[in-house]
Amino acid sequence: MLAVLVTGAAVLSGCTSGSGQAGDSLQVAESLVAATPAAPPANATPAGTVTPLARKATAMVLDPETRTLAVAVTQPDELLLFNEEDLAAAPRPVPLPGTVEQLSLAAPGGPLLAPVPSADQLVRIALPDAAVETVRVPGRPVGAVAVGDRTVVATPGDQTITVLRGSREDRRIGRFEGAAVLFPLGARTAVLDRLHTSVTPVDLDTGEPGAGLRAGDGASNAVVDRFGRAFVVDTRGGELLAFSGDPLLMRLRYPLPGAPWGIAYDGTRDLLWVTLTERNELVGYDVSGAEPVERHRFPTVHQPNSVAVDPGSGRVMVASADGGGVQVVQP
Repeated sequence: MLAVLVTGAAVLSGCTSGSGQAGDSLQVAESLVAATPAAPPANATPAGTVTPLARKATAMVLDPETRTLAVAVTQPDELLLFNEEDLAAAPRPVPLPGTVEQLSLAAPGGPLLAPVPSADQLVRIALPDAAVETVRVPGRPVGAVAVGDRTVVATPGDQTITVLRGSREDRRIGRFEGAAVLFPLGARTAVLDRLHTSVTPVDLDTGEPGAGLRAGDGASNAVVDRFGRAFVVDTRGGELLAFSGDPLLMRLRYPLPGAPWGIAYDGTRDLLWVTLTERNELVGYDVSGAEPVERHRFPTVHQPNSVAVDPGSGRVMVASADGGGVQVVQP
């Protein structure tokens, strides 16, 4: 594969007009449609072991401090808290007020952040006791990240991101029609907009968005490594992108065919794990150098939309969005 190291990229307006008309500064198509994972039949036996779970998993995150694997499932909407060392044991269920699309950790040891778009709520779940705190956040919240004493929530229903201090709304920043994934980037917080397939840095103190950059043809998810680089998967374009902050620059475009979706980073081994939903595969890249180097590739459960990694053991967990269970691979 050929990696493209990028020294510059088109700079875009940090805010969209919200008009939805062709010609908007961040618009890449005549109509705005977010990329979605693929779901072809699985043709190979999943690698490693698979713990049955006859529920559709919508999100997953691992807390290495409490050894808790949290899996959001539907029918009914719940958060299942597994002991990472014994996934066969019955998990602790935590009822949720609706379907969760993303899970994140506010910090090692928790709490878990679970935005519930249908209920306009951010649910914080303490670990390991699973105590629940609910904060009302209008705007169909879908993603959240903790930044110091603040929690930043993607609220695309209001075309904004919402900044909380505790349970109080501090400010709203926009406009972001497809705000979905939030992550730290340099001294600022970055917004991945799935509709405009862009990355835009925001100063939380001033409430000012900076100049954004296009992120392929269908950016969907992102993770930040220990060097401060943000890796973004372009699901529609079949690429892995890398950005750095201060100033925002695209550093890398790497071909990654197979409708990449789930992404996780092992900071101990500098391994980036990506699920390829079109191929039902999990691929691991060494990202310690200037460009990715493939180290591992495994067949997965069907529709591998969620992935998590334990930086201690190196174990990788993949959850099926079609009731195929939770897969554990030890590279």
